[in-house]
Amino acid sequence: MRRLRSRPALLTIGLVVTAALVGGCGGSTPASGGGLEKKTIRVAEVPLVDTAGLHVAIEQKLFEAAGLRVQIVPVAQSIQALPALRNGQVDVIGGGNYVTFLQAQDRGTLELRIIADAASEAPGFMEVLTAPNSPIKRPKDLEGKTVAVNILNNIQSLTLNQVLKAAHVDPSKVKYRAVPFPQMGAALQKGQVDAVHTGEPFGTGLRRKLGARMVVDGGGAPVTGLPVSGYLSTQGFVDKYPKTAAAFQRVIEKAQGLASGDRKQVEQVLPAYAHLDAQTAAALSLPGYPATLDPGRMQRLPDLMVQEGLLKTRIDMRSLIFTAPAK
Repeated sequence: MRRLRSRPALLTIGLVVTAALVGGCGGSTPASGGGLEKKTIRVAEVPLVDTAGLHVAIEQKLFEAAGLRVQIVPVAQSIQALPALRNGQVDVIGGGNYVTFLQAQDRGTLELRIIADAASEAPGFMEVLTAPNSPIKRPKDLEGKTVAVNILNNIQSLTLNQVLKAAHVDPSKVKYRAVPFPQMGAALQKGQVDAVHTGEPFGTGLRRKLGARMVVDGGGAPVTGLPVSGYLSTQGFVDKYPKTAAAFQRVIEKAQGLASGDRKQVEQVLPAYAHLDAQTAAALSLPGYPATLDPGRMQRLPDLMVQEGLLKTRIDMRSLIFTAPAK
């Protein structure tokens, strides 16, 4: 049974595109009259549980109803698609890690616009796991130990530090080591790290395959509901194609509502795009799937990033959220 999937590498986007074409007609030529300026949207997607809403929209033919076609370009990490987003080879990054892209905005290397939310923290969605025979039994035992994270100084260490503080653990005594999600199991088995801070579906896979034990719920209080990832684009795209961006936003928000309200909608789409078997999909701890971009809730993330030194200046999330033009 396939539990841990490998992530496809981002190839030269201009030459190799894995496409899921849904609905609509025509390519990316401007639509006539009062219709969409562009009918095809290229979405660079990290095929994780974060982007279930995108695939629910495809499955339910919501893009087709909106007159849109979607081309999906799978990428291993959303940051890999950043150059393609900047030069217009892709229009949207699905499942884009907010921390990474807020940092790009802060550095002035990207004029970021958030079209829709993808995933938010929820209990069990991220978790710190140890080997079954590990002496680590409680959060306090992580002091002086090495914990694997997918990317250093990003959403995993940011959120885990807050959870550890709430458990009266000093995060400065925890050492983080960058290990890609698919390699965390091997690193744990070989003793290269003492614990791994992983996300679904990798957490469920490691518990089943290795008998790994959870010692910290990385999605619990006080980070539950914190934004994790979204559908991200640029100011240039939404300025040039405002009606298209608005149509995409409406579709994703409707799909997010379906995903949030009915777990079965997510379980039905995960096996095909995330390469999971149905049994694993049913066992996952899913993230939240926010259906609206709430500025107040979203603001928690950049404020926390400033507090933890991951942003130099405070970012007002209201300035980054795309608002559909009045009809």
